[in-house]
Amino acid sequence: MSDQILKIVEANCVKPILEGNDFEIGDTVNVHCRILEGEKERIQIFNGVVIARSGSGTREMFTVRRVVAGEGVERKFALNSPRIAKIETVRSAVVHRAKLYFLRDRVGKAVRLKERIVKRKVEEAKVQKTKKRGSKGKKKVTAAEPAAVVAATE
Repeated sequence: MSDQILKIVEANCVKPILEGNDFEIGDTVNVHCRILEGEKERIQIFNGVVIARSGSGTREMFTVRRVVAGEGVERKFALNSPRIAKIETVRSAVVHRAKLYFLRDRVGKAVRLKERIVKRKVEEAKVQKTKKRGSKGKKKVTAAEPAAVVAATE
């Protein structure tokens, strides 16, 4: 009974902002955090690589790592926290591990991860290629146009 109640509460608490924006381990993300300074609230962006996800449901957490002035900085965020305004995925990477803790020991170019080709980018490239091929100055005639062309020439 308590599991059913917990599932209902978790379903109502999930942020609609995060539902459409899924990110995985190895993705470079921009996390927009709400910062309170006195009575004022501002948004600060923390960008880095997602090296871990843990927990499930409303208790899910993720860790973001970045290098600032030669020092590695890691920050853990609660996925459903009201302090997170939004999460943007900048780029995706190919990884073969659930946790990327090995990045802590690496420096410089060794930290880079191979970029994953996303289907969106592939589809956009196909659309651009088809536009280039068909733009040689030839106008394609549709079924409705031949009658108008014949009438105009007579």
